[in-house]
Amino acid sequence: MTGISIARRNFLQVIKSYYQLTKPRIIPLLLITTAAAMWIASDGQVDTFLLFSTLIGGTFASASAQTFNCIYDQDIDYEMKRTRKRPIPSGQIQPRHALIFALILAILSFTVLTVFVNLISALLAMSGIIFYLLVYTHWLKRHTTQNIVIGGAAGAIPPLVGWAAVTGDLSWAAWLLFAIVFLWTPPHFWALALMIRDDYAQVNVPMLPVIVGEENTVKQIWIYTLIVVPTTFLLIYPLGVSGILYGAIAALLGAAFLRKAWQLKQAPQDKDLAKSMFKFSILYMMLLCTGMVIDSLPVTHQLIAVVADVIFV
Repeated sequence: MTGISIARRNFLQVIKSYYQLTKPRIIPLLLITTAAAMWIASDGQVDTFLLFSTLIGGTFASASAQTFNCIYDQDIDYEMKRTRKRPIPSGQIQPRHALIFALILAILSFTVLTVFVNLISALLAMSGIIFYLLVYTHWLKRHTTQNIVIGGAAGAIPPLVGWAAVTGDLSWAAWLLFAIVFLWTPPHFWALALMIRDDYAQVNVPMLPVIVGEENTVKQIWIYTLIVVPTTFLLIYPLGVSGILYGAIAALLGAAFLRKAWQLKQAPQDKDLAKSMFKFSILYMMLLCTGMVIDSLPVTHQLIAVVADVIFV
């Protein structure tokens, strides 16, 4: 009995290690941007099976990209106290096994999306993996302070996958969703970089706070926040794919996001404010996408029409 318990515990530990390799906390945010794009593209009437298949394929793609990242960054992960306990640097998983796992995940993603969704969504998901590994992780991350700006394109691909899954093509609205996530990424990630600046400095990764300091970094955070908040309203005008409810939600969230960025700008070295900005940026994107979904629903349009009739009759 003891032997069985130990074997079971060891098996669960292995499963947990592979699960941790995918950086699972990152995936839900990528999926919600995918789902939001699908709801808007389908006018609030998403096919359940299509949604499920797209999100499963997207999960496999994101997990594959993160696993490749862990393999490539195993040297700096070992050097940083924050990441030393990750599966590869801690010796829980061998790099070659992680590589096989990453490839299997990529193949599963491509297969699911190709068979149950469409080829363009599968190719977009693969392009996200390749861009994240080769452009961000290999080329940008260790060589330029603009690593997260350009590399943010990888995290902005899921909305394109979601839109293509529904329509089979990419409209201006799809690219605007891409732009919103792309512009949101620097404030989000630089807030994190401010929190763990010393870790990046220790391993010579040229994150913006390490090279130009906290004050210049928070100025950049402020600038990008000033750009991304107005950009979210372009879904209403001129594109006309979202309406008044989304506009109200975007306005409230945007005001709070700007307030967080302004507070950080006044105290660049305050790690608690940086942490608050980082956490709120996640909530901001999740609630903004939720607003897109709710606004797209036919029942929402009906309720707004009823309210408008009552007010203006």
